[in-house]
Amino acid sequence: MLLVNCSDNDTDPVIADGAINKEILTNASVNVITATYKELYDNSVVLTTACQNLAIDDEAALTAVKNAWIATRAPWEKSEGFLYGPVDTEGIDPAIDSWPVDVNAINNILSSSQAITSALLDNDDARGFHTIEYFVWGLDGNKTASQLTTRELEYLVAAAQNLQSKTQQLYNGWLQSQGNFANNFINAGQSGSIYTSQKDALLELVEGIIIISDEVATGKIETPLNGDNGAASPQDEESRFSNNSKLDFANNIRSIQNIYMGDFGSVQGKGLTDLVASKNATMDVSIKAKISDAIAAIEAIPGTFTDAIFNNRTTVENAQQKVAELKVILESQLQPLISNL
Repeated sequence: MLLVNCSDNDTDPVIADGAINKEILTNASVNVITATYKELYDNSVVLTTACQNLAIDDEAALTAVKNAWIATRAPWEKSEGFLYGPVDTEGIDPAIDSWPVDVNAINNILSSSQAITSALLDNDDARGFHTIEYFVWGLDGNKTASQLTTRELEYLVAAAQNLQSKTQQLYNGWLQSQGNFANNFINAGQSGSIYTSQKDALLELVEGIIIISDEVATGKIETPLNGDNGAASPQDEESRFSNNSKLDFANNIRSIQNIYMGDFGSVQGKGLTDLVASKNATMDVSIKAKISDAIAAIEAIPGTFTDAIFNNRTTVENAQQKVAELKVILESQLQPLISNL
């Protein structure tokens, strides 16, 4: 009845806020976060199959693996705005996305007499997205199927299977019929939730998107751009073997967009935007503009990111600035608004 009557003039504003907060937290946890992890897991299954079908000299099969890797990478990067819950507490992030690649560890495994299995890689950092990327594209990004070895194919399958198992663990951790971490958001402020109030849960959402905006600006872009005493440091560029870095960064900002707007895939639900617009419409418009500007600036970097940090540094700096501006508004305006609810 409270939801039915929330438009009445005499409705308690605290009750109305509580209702919209629950809608936002439920939608974010179920239709954005859990749905993103479902896509990640589903795509990882396709990647595993592609690796199993790969053979030496089969360029078409190698292309299929590359495409499956890129497709799996996308929802992972779109999840980096919410690196809390099982991805953190169960150590899944480093198992999936360790960087830089430990080439020595990989070579030690390749040269050993052990069978390379997913279980073997569970005890080593030489796994995850970038290990697969290294095998598929090579250090210079131009590896061909004829350069693959039988041992590398064995490693690739094991790495893909390990990645798939971690993405399934992550998805199950949020799924309401499994680990149900989503319940902490849905029932924030109630018994059984780790969040003592809806405000605390909303702040978790906000802090997650602030963290990734800062990481993209001051880490993912800054280090390869200026990491060599103010000059380019291409070895520090993440996803450089595949030249997927720009898409990675844009998808990181899309993770902010998805949480803020409450949208993912075909679902358009309640997001932080609905709460902010009701409190400060001008702020809401500004935040949405900063998100769009950051994505557009990243996508406007010409060519590969590796080339741009040498030859188009101004466009990279512009993208970095737009992401930094997004971080500032999230931290200086959005966070205080939520803190003062």
